[in-house]
Amino acid sequence: MHINLPEKRYYGIGEVAEAFKVNTSLIRFWEKEFDVIKPKKNAKGNRKFTPEDIKNLELIYHLVKERGFTLEGAKTHLKEEKQKTLTNFEIIRKLESVKAELVNLKNQL
Repeated sequence: MHINLPEKRYYGIGEVAEAFKVNTSLIRFWEKEFDVIKPKKNAKGNRKFTPEDIKNLELIYHLVKERGFTLEGAKTHLKEEKQKTLTNFEIIRKLESVKAELVNLKNQL
């Protein structure tokens, strides 16, 4: 899954949940479970997710929803191999983007 969010400094939880096609409760749950997700909170207590939070959520989503990791397995994987996983994840996302662009070009022929 590729997340398309407009480039902003902060995102509300509703925007984030909609982009991932999940409930806001899952985003809040992952926030509690994974210490790499640290949204800021405004005076009302509303969460404001940074682009870095979104990147971490994408990685968690990839591990849990796409690769089938358990939460504990994803936590361990992130702690032990975060940089390697992140690099591989970014390569996969770029290749998916290139593939989508090529398919789009093919369909226009």
